[in-house]
Amino acid sequence: MEAALSDGTHLGTLLLEEGLLTRAELETALAEQERTGKPLPRVLIESGAVTEIDVIRTLASQVGLDFVDLSEHPIDASVASMIPESLARRYRAMPIGWDDDRLVVVMADPANVFAVDDIRAISGAEVKTVVGTESQISDAIDRFHRLDTEVDSLAQTAAEELAEGDDIAKVREVVEDAPIVKFVNLLITQAVADRASDIHVEPTERDLRIRFRIDGVLHEVMQSPKSIQNGVISRLKVMADINIAERRVPQDGRMSLNVSGNPIDVRIATLPTVYGEKVVMRILDKGRGLLSLEDLGFLPEVLARYEGAYRKPYGTILVTGPTGSGKSTTLYATLNVLNEPHRNVITVEDPVEYRLAGINQMQINPKAGLTFAGALRSILRSDPDVVLVGEIRDRETATIAVEASLTGHLVLSTLHTNDAASTPMRLVEMGVEPFLVVSALDCVLAQRLARRLCDHCKEAYQPTEAELVEAGWPMDSLDEWPTLYQATGCTACGRTGYRGRFAIHEVMVMSEEIERLVIERRSTEDLKKVSVMQGMLTLREDGLRKVAAGHTSLEEIFRVVS
Repeated sequence: MEAALSDGTHLGTLLLEEGLLTRAELETALAEQERTGKPLPRVLIESGAVTEIDVIRTLASQVGLDFVDLSEHPIDASVASMIPESLARRYRAMPIGWDDDRLVVVMADPANVFAVDDIRAISGAEVKTVVGTESQISDAIDRFHRLDTEVDSLAQTAAEELAEGDDIAKVREVVEDAPIVKFVNLLITQAVADRASDIHVEPTERDLRIRFRIDGVLHEVMQSPKSIQNGVISRLKVMADINIAERRVPQDGRMSLNVSGNPIDVRIATLPTVYGEKVVMRILDKGRGLLSLEDLGFLPEVLARYEGAYRKPYGTILVTGPTGSGKSTTLYATLNVLNEPHRNVITVEDPVEYRLAGINQMQINPKAGLTFAGALRSILRSDPDVVLVGEIRDRETATIAVEASLTGHLVLSTLHTNDAASTPMRLVEMGVEPFLVVSALDCVLAQRLARRLCDHCKEAYQPTEAELVEAGWPMDSLDEWPTLYQATGCTACGRTGYRGRFAIHEVMVMSEEIERLVIERRSTEDLKKVSVMQGMLTLREDGLRKVAAGHTSLEEIFRVVS
């Protein structure tokens, strides 16, 4: 690659052929090269005619090597430290992931056979070289290897100054020291860059384990020395304004940060374990509170059924599903549609996850006696048009919410049920009278989150008839055999085969026939059969449509839908 870089004339011709450079720009650059003696690539990049990425990508394609843009391809943190920092800087090389059993290493000069041999010997793996820009490789080395330096520095200070039993003033002084601050900031920055929703800081018998939850699945990213445990945990507690002297009971707090120019809220919960306090940080990207319903993965006909309910001036809409299925995000997206100057929108939540402009948000406080039911009674005296109740947990809250919708309010809330059809009877089981349920309930939206296939590596295949039948594919309406996709894994998705998530839905609209079945306390299966006859797509059917569209795999739908 170095030799190719020196061949300026050849490079100019290649850039012309690729349409990245005009003849006039090339002639100007050649004249500047002759005047200054600088290499042509450097002249072209400095003049702004092309970018460093354009130059390296063009040369890589000519010599038959893959180019990797590190600004778009995430780096697998578990392999980034497989070669020492000194070696990475000397060879301008960075391990970024796996390709089958080969370690993928991005290099500025992949023709350096001595470097490849050294990396193979140190890592103990066969090496696949790809090409990257020197500046991006340098930035990646700074980002990933700076952590090792900080951990070493922190381990020494923590071991000496954060021993169990130190007085609180000393603890505060140490946890505000630069190495700890940088370590924690770097941890959160890396989690945001990796699209993590949660950071788990877990003390074990011998070390401090750090895991990120990405696309709903936990990944171990580092194991740090046990000696930094108290320092890191105390620093996090100070940032979240949690009592650092109390280590015997669970506590929770919150903090707001700015990461790479984006405002981020972090919710922190501590949990005493036998090896020390575990800390879980939930990362709340404020931008996610501004998502539109179209961004959430609704099929057009399903969104139309849901819109018919939330556009009504009153009634109850319930979003159901297990923990972590995106219920809150869907409700916030709905509130964004309803948040207009002529409406008074009030929410009561536990806790407030996203701060929304123009909406009155209230957080319950059981210690002070402010429960969902109590807050809901107060809200109804504040002239609301739309009320969001974070969760219906008991009979009292359910009854007040139902009665609120009957007195002319639009009520949105969540409930833990497996599907839409089981929701009305769940309210009845909680003690709400069936006639109140059918009078108030307009719509139930059940949902799950499925991982989206990585666009870089998803692989097309022809399913067998047995696979389609097992999946419940509508064989009667099959005009042509479908082409489906499966996960393979690459450096862009951290070898998981998936990148990002979307929701699958089922929307049950309360009709006269369904209301009659609820009054008669009929089974969930009966309600489901009637809903399907009236046009409801089940979670499985909605998921299969998204499989057919190439968004996800059959395996993923089987994982999230029973």
